[in-house]
Amino acid sequence: MEVIPARVFNGLFVWLDIAFLIIFAIILIYTKRYIAGIVGLLGGILYFIVDYGIFFLALGTRVVTGADTFWLLLWMSMSYGFTNFVWIWLWLDRDGHTFEWSLLILAGWLSVALLSQNFGASFSLITTTRGTGSYHGVMALILFIGYAILIVKNIHGKEKINIPWILAIGILVQFAWEAVLLISGVRFQGGAEGVNLLPLIVNSLIETNMGVPVLYLMHRAATKRWREDLTPTPLYEEKRKKAAQMA
Repeated sequence: MEVIPARVFNGLFVWLDIAFLIIFAIILIYTKRYIAGIVGLLGGILYFIVDYGIFFLALGTRVVTGADTFWLLLWMSMSYGFTNFVWIWLWLDRDGHTFEWSLLILAGWLSVALLSQNFGASFSLITTTRGTGSYHGVMALILFIGYAILIVKNIHGKEKINIPWILAIGILVQFAWEAVLLISGVRFQGGAEGVNLLPLIVNSLIETNMGVPVLYLMHRAATKRWREDLTPTPLYEEKRKKAAQMA
């Protein structure tokens, strides 16, 4: 059975979400989470390349009504790409503030959705749909390869990777996003058929989760060299000094 995620929202939702993204970015800068912000920006660009370039242009599975497709998909990609990648990166940081970051993002998403419903009646209605039958299998393959790499590293490596913890991050981030869309009414249910939980379940297991193993390896490599505020770690600074002396 093909899973077809659909969203219905008004134009106010877009503007409120942009305001939330700006506030979130300011908080990241104020708390000196620079690497997380950069990763989030790159994540948004990646989402846009996939959503607009592949889903819309190449496969024709993405459909937008009520708004310009390019600009709406750019906003959607930067919105969920930025927040998802930042959230995962901050979770991987284990800085002792995972709860605070999670509450900030979830409260922001929920507030945007519900405020737009209360005050957005005069704004135009926007609908987006996306078929998944042509690429969920590819996503599942990427998911398998990523976790297979971590499993092999655990079996043959000296250090043990906490795979259940990484799996929980990959599932829960997408689940939280899908749950907010569902309970706020943004995730369109198709009328009399009742609540469709397939997007919530399938997307949570596959879509964001497939990229978390790679992001974990990137995080591990980056944090050996730099802190979140982009200052070098003591070990990396020592290596740089030794390399400079040898040169």
